[in-house]
Amino acid sequence: MDQHLPAPRAVTVVQLPDGTYTYTDAAQLPTQQQAPQQIVQHIHQAPPDRTVQRIALGSGVGAGAVAAGVYFGPLLVAALTAMAANLAILAFLAAVMAWGVVTVVKSIGGTDTKAASKSLRRK
Repeated sequence: MDQHLPAPRAVTVVQLPDGTYTYTDAAQLPTQQQAPQQIVQHIHQAPPDRTVQRIALGSGVGAGAVAAGVYFGPLLVAALTAMAANLAILAFLAAVMAWGVVTVVKSIGGTDTKAASKSLRRK
């Protein structure tokens, strides 16, 4: 049963600066003064991202404006990209339909359309 108990520690009586006595562990007694350790701390700058938000914080703009910039910035980019994609698809469809109309008119048209297309080519 005593096998599971921790090993006894050495206890010493010490007089405190106010004159009272107390018990302390022998391991905690200062044996000698150690020189203070010198701590070297390297501080690195953050990478240059989210510049607009940092400028906003530096100029005294509140956290709501910064949060709006963080949230609505990518949202605005996504909306503009979606609109540009829609306009590109519409322009492509308009070009294909114009080409189709021109091709049909050329194939169906008689001598008048062929003469008109030749005169347009010359100019």
